[in-house]
Amino acid sequence: MKNLTVLTLTGFLLGSLLTGCGSNSDSQANRQTEQHQPESQHSEETDQHAREVHLTEKQENSLGIKVETLSEGDASSTISRPASVRYDLDQIAKVGPRIEAKVVKVIKDLGERVTQDEPIALMSSVGLGKAKAEYIRLRTELKAEKAHYEREKSLYEQEISSRAEKLQAEAHYQEAKAAYNAAAESLRLYGLTKNDVQNIEAGSDRPLSHFYLTSPLDGVIQERDISPGKTISPNETPIQVANLSKMWVMIDAYEQDIRYLNKGQNVSLSVRSIPGETFEGKTDWVSYSLEKQTRTMPVRAVIENPNQKLRAGMFGTARISTGKERNVAMIPIDAVQTIEGEQVVFIPGNEEGSYKPVEVMLGSENEGYVEIASGLEPGQQAVIAGAFDLKSALTAQGRSASHGH
Repeated sequence: MKNLTVLTLTGFLLGSLLTGCGSNSDSQANRQTEQHQPESQHSEETDQHAREVHLTEKQENSLGIKVETLSEGDASSTISRPASVRYDLDQIAKVGPRIEAKVVKVIKDLGERVTQDEPIALMSSVGLGKAKAEYIRLRTELKAEKAHYEREKSLYEQEISSRAEKLQAEAHYQEAKAAYNAAAESLRLYGLTKNDVQNIEAGSDRPLSHFYLTSPLDGVIQERDISPGKTISPNETPIQVANLSKMWVMIDAYEQDIRYLNKGQNVSLSVRSIPGETFEGKTDWVSYSLEKQTRTMPVRAVIENPNQKLRAGMFGTARISTGKERNVAMIPIDAVQTIEGEQVVFIPGNEEGSYKPVEVMLGSENEGYVEIASGLEPGQQAVIAGAFDLKSALTAQGRSASHGH
């Protein structure tokens, strides 16, 4: 077999040399023609020629090159595609203060579970302390104005006080009430709950500047960038809480999959790091655009993660049950080669005995065949035998051209 490969490559190179040699007059004519061609056109034709293999009939026979028209095959109604696990962004909370504050104590650390409204860190804010003090003052003033108004109202009803005095007392009471409500609302804007505001008292053991950062949902502390003494500004969110009971799975579907995919289809996910176990969910979004570089179509599924084994960043395979049998181009697995990191299939070129690689995306494998998800369609011709030798010849041709320069 080794001798055959050497003979094959030697024959190919010899054939290339013979093809490239001619009479002196022909060579001179070719040089004159090239001088009149634009440089860009000449470069383009050279690159295109370098990506093709040119064989004689004898070389084709010795290499066992076999070309067939790709036929449609009945693929499974289940589409298997690469996928990655991400956080469910609807179940992620970034936590930070709404007013500049200093960390007094960290209560919950990384990986610890928290429930909704449970304290994560104790904070201290001078600005909040002043706002609470103003709230206490306005609450006391409101009580006094309310009592004065009720007294004036009673005296007016007994015809002891004038109507003007009653109206003046009522106006002061309404002003005090408005100022108190505004102060309470300001405290709510700083993140205090209604119950927190109502429980503010002067002279208690707890300083007015203290408050808690609490979790807005049930979850796990996934990020923590705080430590005692650190000052946090209102535009910072140094803590992240994640509910991991469900995860998003982003699936890279192919252009040919579009007509088979919809929201609500069942998805089964397997990941490399957890062999033998699958996770179930449903698709909830199918993109209306393809990625420019990869030509893949993003599909999102929500996957149940009850034991929290799935982690963001994991890679695996998602199997989407479409309920529709698919007709796709099938080709022997050996006919697919890898050149410079690209998966390619060779097809006949424009000239007799020429072959060129075409980049393809592959789908599921079945009994020695693999589906071509993109790059070639049923009805097109492709090399189904001898592809490895064509790859070797193309590689040798590239090295020869490189040395020639």
